[in-house]
Amino acid sequence: MKTATAKEIKTELADYSHQQLIDLCLRLSQFKKENKELLSYLLFDATHEETYIINIKNEIDELFLTINTASYYYIKKTVRKILRTLKKYIRYSKNKETEIEVLLYFCKKLKNLAPSINHNNTLLNLYNREIILIKKKITVLHEDLQYDYKLELENLNL
Repeated sequence: MKTATAKEIKTELADYSHQQLIDLCLRLSQFKKENKELLSYLLFDATHEETYIINIKNEIDELFLTINTASYYYIKKTVRKILRTLKKYIRYSKNKETEIEVLLYFCKKLKNLAPSINHNNTLLNLYNREIILIKKKITVLHEDLQYDYKLELENLNL
């Protein structure tokens, strides 16, 4: 089965009625959890980006509480899982400021994690990669926002 391109889908959707579009969206949400999460974001959270960021930060807090600190192996697995979840939420938003806020918060939590990530190269490399990514993302923002985020980033590096 050949998958249609985004342009083909767009032109085809233009011909559908309002009720048919609603039915298509509901049917789409039945197949994958990510489709339902994206629709939820677009319908309920896209207009309230600050609330969305706060909800993500609360989820980060909860996920960091579930980390098994018995060994670095379990810490690495859980931290990667948390990061995968965050990247998914960031993809939904497509907002650079949201991405930077969430990644900065993740890095703060990771840096303050006990036992320290400084004793494990894998976690330290993961942390450093995210810091580099944040620096790249900051450069595309407005100068005032760049200054604010660079200050937060400097606090992380201390």
